[in-house]
Amino acid sequence: MLSLHMKCIYCHHPKLYTLKTGQLKCSKCGKKFSPKKLKRDASIIDSFCNNLSAREASIRLSLNYITVKGRYDDFRKLIATFAQNQYLGKEVIEYDEYLYLEKSKKKIEENIFDLQNFLTFHYEDKIFNLPMPDLHKYKNEFLQDGAQKSYFKEFSKFMMFNKIAKIQNVDNLITKFWIFFEKSILRYKGIKPENFFYYLKEIEFKFNYTKEEQKEILTKLYR
Repeated sequence: MLSLHMKCIYCHHPKLYTLKTGQLKCSKCGKKFSPKKLKRDASIIDSFCNNLSAREASIRLSLNYITVKGRYDDFRKLIATFAQNQYLGKEVIEYDEYLYLEKSKKKIEENIFDLQNFLTFHYEDKIFNLPMPDLHKYKNEFLQDGAQKSYFKEFSKFMMFNKIAKIQNVDNLITKFWIFFEKSILRYKGIKPENFFYYLKEIEFKFNYTKEEQKEILTKLYR
């Protein structure tokens, strides 16, 4: 049966045939796809771009949490690759270093090794972040040597300076991103160190693009 309601998502050919399985098959490229799955994926993408957690999206869409969580993880990986490709070859306007530690951990010296350290680059009208080596693997070694006091002291100095910088509202894109990052990261609870990179890239993506642009980009990437 010929379908007249949509075009092929792969080659945009207008002639599609409805199969008994409910899938559509393109008469030109021969590829098949499911309108039901497309609608479901579009709803998950919409939830992701509107900052719903995987749990919130699964409840609102009446979908399995594991399914939604898997899609969210896929989106973050696609975003990381997309960001890298967009940044390659671009001229850097300015860059600066940022140290992040959860608020609840800041007063305990040994937590200094849970720091997330990354460089933030400003190019064109966008932001790109490059994570620096993780200190956590050196935690036991430094604790034995008592070096955490020195690191904690230096970190405290940095946080004091950074707090002043935020209050002064320095008018540059990097500072604006850091403020956006600090607000955005609060939505996520208990991020494992090995996954921090992907959440950083998600926040970077949402800072660089409007919600409509995010949905359009993610739809193309996921298909």
